[in-house]
Amino acid sequence: MKIVEQIKQPIKQEMERFEEKFKESMISNVPLLNRITHYIVRRKGKQMRPMFVFLVAKMVSNGNFNERTYRGASVIELIHTATLVHDDVVDDSNRRRGFFSLNALWKNKIAVLVGDYLLSKGLLLSIDNDDFDLLKLISIAVREMSEGELLQIEKARKLDITETVYFDIIRQKTATLIAACTGIGAASVGAEKEEIDLMRNFGELIGIAFQIKDDLFDYTDDKIGKPTGIDIKEQKMTLPLIYALNNCTDKDKKWLINSVKNHNKNKKRVKEIIAFVKKHGGIEYTTSKMKEYQAQALTILNKYPNSPYKESLIQMVNYVIERKK
Repeated sequence: MKIVEQIKQPIKQEMERFEEKFKESMISNVPLLNRITHYIVRRKGKQMRPMFVFLVAKMVSNGNFNERTYRGASVIELIHTATLVHDDVVDDSNRRRGFFSLNALWKNKIAVLVGDYLLSKGLLLSIDNDDFDLLKLISIAVREMSEGELLQIEKARKLDITETVYFDIIRQKTATLIAACTGIGAASVGAEKEEIDLMRNFGELIGIAFQIKDDLFDYTDDKIGKPTGIDIKEQKMTLPLIYALNNCTDKDKKWLINSVKNHNKNKKRVKEIIAFVKKHGGIEYTTSKMKEYQAQALTILNKYPNSPYKESLIQMVNYVIERKK
């Protein structure tokens, strides 16, 4: 059994029911919209976000569950899907998870409008059911995701990212959404504020570890046995590169910054950058940081009694840093 299917096992029925509810939450009177939302549902990924919502809800409430939990997961998916649709337009991206993006099939104008529609559906699903606490958690995440993206764009122009700024960016860009999932999971079953905050912190730690793992893929061999160097080509300052920059001579630093700024499309130079980062301990340092966040997340789970939901969350934390793609 694949690891993701194994993790999903204790909430298998809930996930199946959620898929039906999520489809229903997108229905419209406009045939074009229904065609597009049907396409969105068909190309779903691993569904890690609703899995986090359900597993945390079950763990903190000893297996209890209610309609609010389903709504919380739907709101997360609706609003997150809206941000992805808009991201593809911003990045002028034609593919998403191996499928054509909406803007590739229906052009930017329709894609932006569909993103707006999904956003409003998410907001109304919460407002119509007085789930203001859940709406607040996802709204904080959307605000932070936007700030993180803009901070990264601003810093990429100057290549002056410190390790502190790097962690600020990934906390906002990636970790805040997983924190919303775990926070909403706890809030949906009536957990106290202290426990909701603890679960948000748990989600944030996993999210940071997840993004660090993504950044490592740029320097480690992919399926065809070659590091990808995509982040370097896009002038993204990730932790392995930041560490190497901070631990080399001024002369090497100048060469490295010049290479990333002016020669990032040159395949030979990108290979040299990857080799330089490896030689200066960037990979080891980054891996050790990732494992620190993993350990902190597992420490939080240790506070809970054993259950199939806790077990799945432990597997999820480990999967995040052991995954191959």
